[in-house]
Amino acid sequence: MNKATENPDCQFNNFDDALKESNLFPLTSTGIEVLQINFGYLCNQTCKHCHVQAGPHRTEIISKETLESCLEILRASEIPTVDITGGAPEMNPHFEWFLKETAALQRQVMVRCNLTILLESKFEHLAQFYADQRVQVIASLPYYSKRFVDTQRGKGVFDRSIQALKKLNTLGFGDETTELLLNLVYNPAGAFLPPSQAGIEADFKRELWQRHGIRFNHLFTITNMPIGRFRDFLVKTGNYESYIQRLIAAYNPQAAAGVMCRYTLSVGWDGSLYDCDFNQILELNCNHGAPDHINEFDFEELRSRQIVTGLHCYGCTAGAGSSCGGTVVE
Repeated sequence: MNKATENPDCQFNNFDDALKESNLFPLTSTGIEVLQINFGYLCNQTCKHCHVQAGPHRTEIISKETLESCLEILRASEIPTVDITGGAPEMNPHFEWFLKETAALQRQVMVRCNLTILLESKFEHLAQFYADQRVQVIASLPYYSKRFVDTQRGKGVFDRSIQALKKLNTLGFGDETTELLLNLVYNPAGAFLPPSQAGIEADFKRELWQRHGIRFNHLFTITNMPIGRFRDFLVKTGNYESYIQRLIAAYNPQAAAGVMCRYTLSVGWDGSLYDCDFNQILELNCNHGAPDHINEFDFEELRSRQIVTGLHCYGCTAGAGSSCGGTVVE
């Protein structure tokens, strides 16, 4: 029995039951198209919705030895995409070295950036570095208004985020005539599901251009997972049970069939292997006979592994679905 069923949440519908009703149980991997690597929980921000509970005082960061193991896996396979996340992954001392090594392998590199890190003196050169390495920047911006962003991410974060976006635009990011991709991520500010991705993308593009002259390629909407700080918020405000019921009621078999864990393998900061970044926070390692640490990596076993599921999986399968690349169902 995994940890997701060893807590009071067992009063809710078991996610595996929903999969069985959809003829999707057991949920299995369809391959490894994305190697997602969490560089640690150290961050220059402390966001209310953060599922990894990152912040300036966290000490967990990935080691160079573990990153070397990641490079060995990439060299021995044809995994096309490397997705780098955190915390603020830029704060890891091995960050730039790893990006250069990965880019040299001609893989698509995506970095999940909180934007404000690009304005700090120690990291202000990274925007140019991203352009030089042809990195796809996936930037967090909860909304296009100052009040919403500062409420969720801290005072002054919106103005600094806008400044960082302009810096990236100056280098060609977000310009459709270049290959420098700049995608934004939207998270709802409260206990509700995100709106239509296409509709809110149009709103973001219009408002950011008219108000600030900012352009970007795409907007990804991501459902807030009922884990980490967001779970604490839900419990504190008395919205936890109703939010879970909302996710369960919105379960979509089509979204379940296309969830990101089916084509992604997540590497934790300590080298542990997970089906997704959310399972990492819940300490739900790869299981069902599959290797659970990078030192035991076996591509053939992991490419067809059974996915470890839990109550939180309803977050990725509600409505149009949710993944690190936005909605699952068009």
